[in-house]
Parts: sequence; C-alpha cells; structure tokens
Amino acid sequence: MFERIRKIGIVPVCVLDDAKDAAKLGEALCEGGLPCAEVTFRTAAAEETIRVMAKEFPDMLVGAGTVLTREQVDRAVGAGAKFIVAPGLNPDTVSYCIEKGIPIVPGVQTPSEIERGLAFGLNVLKFFPAEPAGGLKMIKAVAAPYTTVSFMPTGGISAANVRDYLAYDRILACGGSWMVKKDLVSSGDFAKIKELTREAADIVKEVRG
Repeated sequence: MFERIRKIGIVPVCVLDDAKDAAKLGEALCEGGLPCAEVTFRTAAAEETIRVMAKEFPDMLVGAGTVLTREQVDRAVGAGAKFIVAPGLNPDTVSYCIEKGIPIVPGVQTPSEIERGLAFGLNVLKFFPAEPAGGLKMIKAVAAPYTTVSFMPTGGISAANVRDYLAYDRILACGGSWMVKKDLVSSGDFAKIKELTREAADIVKEVRG
C-alpha cells in the first residue's frame, strides 16, 4: 500500500462538511490523476465520506486522517478506510492499529518521536506540521540518523514548494489540501478541483518520472 502512495506522490487531504460532496470529490481526484484521499475526522461527515468514496471508487486509496482514538479507528476502517493518519504519535492508537493489522502513519517532529515510531516497527512517519516545524531542511536534519524511515510531510505544502519535497528520496509522499480547498468543495467547483489535481499529478511526474 505504501508503494502505491509513493507512486501517487501527493495525498489530497480532504475536509468535508457534507458527505453529499464525497462522490463528486472522489471522481475529481481520480480523473485528475491522484486516486487517493486522506479524509480527516475533523467533521461529522468524515465517516460517511469515506464510506461513499470507498464504495463508489473501489480502486481509490481512501484513508482517514486526524484520527485520535481507537473508536475513530474502528469507525474509519468500518467505513472502508485503507490506512490511518494521525497528527501525533499516540502509543494507544498506534498499538491498536498494529494489533488490527491496519497501516498507520503517526505524526512526528523530533528524533525522540521518530525513535518511538521505530520502536513500534514503523518506517513511514508523518512529519507535521511540515512548514511551521522547519520544512524540508528540518526533515533532512532529523532523517539523517534514521536511514530506514520515510516521511509523509503535511502542513503548509503547496504547489509552490512541493517539488522540493518530492525530490528528496526520503519523502514517501506529501499531504496537501491546496487542490481540495473547502471553498472549492462548498461552491461545487469540482472542475477546478480536477484541474488543480491534474496540475499536482503532473508535478509528481515531472519530479519523479
């Protein structure tokens, strides 16, 4: 699964207030060339959004983000999520996902947090919030001692800086929301979302071939 994420390169981070938009958003992402979504559990519509996307687009890689508890893990996976992303490294949530055989990408910033992830046997970690925490320069600094770890940075990444991240071989993929901004979803401008998604997919091809 992580190899699929690496090939996709950019994971759209989606916050939906109404699951009625889920199918159209999934269609725009798939047709735009990024058949993947991290649906954040920041709204009440997250669970149903995952369910709709997973059902309507079975080849799409749909995951759940901002997952903070075991209960949210169960709800997300029950709805069809294929992976879990968390903003931090909560040992209880991580161990629960490992017990259940569910891929989880917890958030880290420091060497100590990276080592906690390694102690759980994880070698893909989220770096969050990427830009406020020092960006690519910081990632390269903390990654140096941990040669088996790949990172999925999220937070402040945009079309303007994503090329630099993707060019670093320790970046599995980047999480980004610029192609799925809430105002575009709420206004129903899925054509623009598809256009921005296509531009993002083209950047991945440009950098990674």
